[in-house]
Amino acid sequence: MPSDRFPTAHYVAPVKTTTISVDAVRVAAKPSNLWRDAWRDIRHRPTFWVTALLVLVVVLMAAWPSLFTPVPPNSQCFLASSNAGPTSGHPLGFTFQGCDIWARIVWGARTSLVVGLLATLISTVLGVVMGALAGFYGGWLDSVLSRVGDIFFAIPYILAAIVVMSVFSQNRTPLVLAFAIGGFAWASTARVIRSEVLRVRQADFVTASRAIGLSRFRTLLVHVLPNALAPVIVVATITLGAAISAEATLSFLGVGLGSDTMSWGLDISQAQSSLRVAPMALIYPSIALTVTVLAFIILGELLRDALDPKARARR
Repeated sequence: MPSDRFPTAHYVAPVKTTTISVDAVRVAAKPSNLWRDAWRDIRHRPTFWVTALLVLVVVLMAAWPSLFTPVPPNSQCFLASSNAGPTSGHPLGFTFQGCDIWARIVWGARTSLVVGLLATLISTVLGVVMGALAGFYGGWLDSVLSRVGDIFFAIPYILAAIVVMSVFSQNRTPLVLAFAIGGFAWASTARVIRSEVLRVRQADFVTASRAIGLSRFRTLLVHVLPNALAPVIVVATITLGAAISAEATLSFLGVGLGSDTMSWGLDISQAQSSLRVAPMALIYPSIALTVTVLAFIILGELLRDALDPKARARR
């Protein structure tokens, strides 16, 4: 029995203080989302800025060609300048017909971009409507629309556009040419949007919207489509480059726009006869066409990588 005069001793271990660093929570920071993450990724890639600059130059050429050349679009060609080299005010020389090559390239950008944008718009709208209805409603509607898409996917849209423009040979306008291209090129967009809608419709917020009484069509418009459009933007960017190339191909074959229209494909076709004596009349519009199409295709590839979280994680 312990005595009060001799209390029991207790051993206390020394206490060591440890400093733990904790990251401060940024309360004011904006919440992250798909588009903000894509912008943070793509803005650090030099290829994006080079491609965006090229696209901006082409858009400015199409919108305000007078910023790049003082030569009007309906200027006459002088045979005295046939295949002549560069002179003051004419940096790229002249064609076989004596037309200013640089002016035709600048004004031809408007034709290519207008037809490309209209064809892409038509193709995207048709593809989104067909793919969204097929993917969201499923059943027999999915089977019918998918088979229709397979039929259009099997038809080469260049060949179909040649047939359409041959039938409407008396009415060759940019709108008719855009319908001839975009009306047969929507199947790939429909496939992409269908697969994305099939993924999104399984989300919880779609089930919640149905639970609160929204109709299926309103759920598709308000909740499903806005969350399924990211891949469509990528496909539309690539389709724009393909549509510009298709317009040049049809003009080269003589079934595009009229001969009085400034088009890169038409200039390439007309420069064939003087390829050996004046090759630059063919090379310059070919470079303009190649750079423009390549810029839109690369931009679409960059957007696809930036919008894909798995691709961002691999870099």
